[in-house]
Amino acid sequence: MQIRSRIPRFAEEAIDRARLTVVPRRRTATSRAPFLALVSMVLLGGVVGLLLFNTSMQQASFATTALEQQSTRLAAREQSLSMDLDRLRDPQRIAGAALRLGMVQACSPAFLKLGTGKVTGAPCAESTPLRINERPPVKPASLDPKPNYVRVPAANSTGDTAAGNTGRADRDGKKKNR
Repeated sequence: MQIRSRIPRFAEEAIDRARLTVVPRRRTATSRAPFLALVSMVLLGGVVGLLLFNTSMQQASFATTALEQQSTRLAAREQSLSMDLDRLRDPQRIAGAALRLGMVQACSPAFLKLGTGKVTGAPCAESTPLRINERPPVKPASLDPKPNYVRVPAANSTGDTAAGNTGRADRDGKKKNR
């Protein structure tokens, strides 16, 4: 009772209500439906995520293949344009075009001094055309020997030669008798 005397009266009712009592435990069956719904949603989300990832990877692969093909086409075009540029820069082609336009090669340059207006040197133009292409190579005499002709008299119907004797011609074309 000493405790009650110390506690003011307005708290007495709270203490009476706050006393612990043993309550029998209730058994309730928990539903498994929320847990199954959560697990199935996680699995479904994982499968959908994998499908979306696979689709995006395939699209990236197709884009890569298309870009590689475009790169190959552009490299071939660059090479053909480079070959055309080399053909257009060819000195023989430029010299041929200059000759067709009537241009001639200068033999010596002339210089003009701007301060005095004096011309130094004697400018001239050669009237002989430039040799654009190389001359064909000359065949060596050892590869181009003089022909060796052998004169053989015609044979008549009996097999004799026109001179009446049979014989052979040697290398110099002279007739030898047997």
